[in-house]
Amino acid sequence: MNSDYRIVVLLSGSGTTLQSIIDTGLPATISAVISNKPGVMGLNRAKEASIPTHVLDHTTYSSREAFDQDLQQQIDEYKPDLVVLAGFMRILSDDFVNHYYGRLINIHPSLLPKYKGMHTHQRVMDDGEPLHGSSVHFVNTELDGGPVVLQARLPVLPNDSPESLELRIKTKEHLIYPTAISWLAEGRIELKGNEVYMDGKKMSGPVVMDYM
Repeated sequence: MNSDYRIVVLLSGSGTTLQSIIDTGLPATISAVISNKPGVMGLNRAKEASIPTHVLDHTTYSSREAFDQDLQQQIDEYKPDLVVLAGFMRILSDDFVNHYYGRLINIHPSLLPKYKGMHTHQRVMDDGEPLHGSSVHFVNTELDGGPVVLQARLPVLPNDSPESLELRIKTKEHLIYPTAISWLAEGRIELKGNEVYMDGKKMSGPVVMDYM
């Protein structure tokens, strides 16, 4: 791993996305993993990989802003080049997002800009969509609205349920998220204003990986 590029991972649960990042062998160092919930499996995964962990229990804070201020302080102790949301189940305040703009990414289970928000698999099936997928995007102050870097796309099968669709999407997320992080660590991807550049050229849209 290249220790020069540092990332901090934020999570709230089982940490399967974190595990995929650990297992990939990124050209970067995971400097810390921070959870807003104590005792979750994601913290155990980090400890097994000898990654420093921290817990900031959001239920002990009087406001979202107070939590985000302490979270920002904790993150900044590591001076990260990138903050990675990996199943972090918190809506972040505008001040927090703006502080890390261009250095804060998320993965969302839909082909953005379609199906922002929750329950994407059920909504896709209810609407009879032929395709579904997941998107790696920079985070801005609009919910699931930041510029998209990379998408995985796959067909909705006749025998799919929301659960089976979610499982198939998750396996592809575990491929594309480490890929996008690697591109950022290698300097291939850059956010300028609201535009994404790859290898020095402005992207007209996200890179799409089809799994048909």
